[in-house]
Amino acid sequence: MLEVAGLTVSYGPIEAVREIAFTVKEGTVVSLVGPNGAGKTTTLNAISGITAASRGRIFFQGRDITRMRSHQRVAVGIVQIPEGRLMLAGMTVRENLELGGYRRPAGEIAASIALMESRFPILAERRNALAGGLSGGEQQMLAIARGLMAKPKLLLLDEPSLGLAPLVVKLIFEIIGELQTAGQTILLVEQNARQAMAVSSWAYVMENGKIVLHGEARQLMSDPAVINSYLGQSISNTS
Repeated sequence: MLEVAGLTVSYGPIEAVREIAFTVKEGTVVSLVGPNGAGKTTTLNAISGITAASRGRIFFQGRDITRMRSHQRVAVGIVQIPEGRLMLAGMTVRENLELGGYRRPAGEIAASIALMESRFPILAERRNALAGGLSGGEQQMLAIARGLMAKPKLLLLDEPSLGLAPLVVKLIFEIIGELQTAGQTILLVEQNARQAMAVSSWAYVMENGKIVLHGEARQLMSDPAVINSYLGQSISNTS
């Protein structure tokens, strides 16, 4: 579904991402893990069109989207759920969901909201509450539901567990697993490397803007060298 080929992203003279290459197959969860500042979020932003690529190419379902504008990428099926959730705090839960479906035909929005409320019952209970008054876990569920309102083919998830209590983190990863079972393709950036790899088919480890390791996620989790170098406290507790 997604192919990133030789991608480089620069901020002035600094190359935050340097000639990385990876693929995401349809119906899988693929994780990008690594220490803070490795270039993971920059990679997602380049895929969604928020940040421009300096060099390299991005292909989505065989189509070169490297120079496509971000709203056009949403239209073809790429949706990013950003780090920090970025709720429209002064709008209600329902209004945030409606905004997520803004490209959908008007007749489909109500049915999609009903589906999201059945998947996330707390959102049904809080539908008229302001998004800014929700707990962190409720906001994360709303962020995921808002993204799903666009019916994405590829969902980019950036740090979904950031700042959440352990029980809520467990729930969020259960939701990710349910989405994958339902056939949703997901590219996941996550501060908790162990949790990310546990729900992923394939994983890529980034350091200093480069991919330094990749493989089947469960095999990487059981490799002593990987555990010592990449799954220790320094990564599992940083973004």
